[in-house]
Amino acid sequence: MTHSEELLTPLSAHVIGPLPSCPATTIADSTHRRLRLLSFNIQAGISSSKYRHYLTHSWKHVLPCAERLDTLDRIAALAADYDLVGLQESDAGSLRSAFINQTEYLADRAGFPYWYDQTNRNLGHFGQHSLGLLSRFRPSETTEVRLPGMIPGRGALCMRFGSGEQSLLLLIVHLALGRRARERQLGSLAELIASQRHVILMGDLNCRSESKELQWLLRRTDLSEPIHGLYTFPSWRPRRNIDHILVSASIQVDSVRVLNHAISDHLPIAMDVTLPVHTALTGRSAATDERAVSGF
Repeated sequence: MTHSEELLTPLSAHVIGPLPSCPATTIADSTHRRLRLLSFNIQAGISSSKYRHYLTHSWKHVLPCAERLDTLDRIAALAADYDLVGLQESDAGSLRSAFINQTEYLADRAGFPYWYDQTNRNLGHFGQHSLGLLSRFRPSETTEVRLPGMIPGRGALCMRFGSGEQSLLLLIVHLALGRRARERQLGSLAELIASQRHVILMGDLNCRSESKELQWLLRRTDLSEPIHGLYTFPSWRPRRNIDHILVSASIQVDSVRVLNHAISDHLPIAMDVTLPVHTALTGRSAATDERAVSGF
C-alpha cells in the first residue's frame, strides 16, 4: 500500500445534494466535452483590498460581519458562468459565517445542482475550514484525501466523472505555506494521479510556477501548466502566481486567464478546456437524480 492509499477515504457525510431549488433543465440529458473551469480562494467571504485589512479585518475570521453575504453573492454571480468551480477557504458553517455553509450557499445562488465540501480543519464554532466544489455534473465517485504535514488540516477533494480509464479525475487542493510540507503533499498527489489518464488539478498551491516543488510535480506526472506567470495574489496588486489549474496532456486547453474580480484577497483563475472524445461528461436532471444525501 502506498502512502497516498493510506490517506484515501471515501467521502460520505460531506457529500450533499442535489439542491431542490435547482431547475430540472440545468443540465438536461446531454454530453459535454467543453468545460468552463474556475478556481477561487474566497477567503471565507471576506473582501480585502489593502494589506492593512489583514490586521483591521482580522476579526472577520472569527466573528460574523454584515457584508459577508453581499461578498458571497458577488462570488455566486461570477461562478454562475462556469461548469466546475473549485473553492478554497470556504467555511462549512461556523460563527464567522453565521453558521451558513458557504459552498451550499454559493451553489444555491449560482444555480448548481451539485455541491460538495470537505472540512479539513474543524475548529468547532470558530471555523470550519473547507474545500468546495460546485458542479453541473454528477460525479461517479467522490473521495477525500488527507495530505501530510506538521500541522494537520490540509487535504484534497477528489471527484471522478465517468468510469474506467477514460474517466476524468478532478482534484481541488489548498497546499501548505511551508515548502517542505508542500513537497510532501505534492508527493502524495503525484502517487494518487500517476495511473490516471485525464486529470485536472486546481487550487491555491501556495507556490509559484517556477518553484522547485511545482516543477518536480510537472516532471513526475503528465500534468502541465499551459501559461506560466498568471498573477493572482494579492488581488489588489497581483505579484505572485500561487493559484493554478494543471491539466493532463490529453486535455485540450482553449483559454486560460486571471479574472479581474477583486472580491477576495486572491483573484480567480479560469480555464476553458475540451475533453477527449470518450471522456465527455453526461448531464443529468437535478429533478430526476435520486442519490441519497449520505453518499453514492
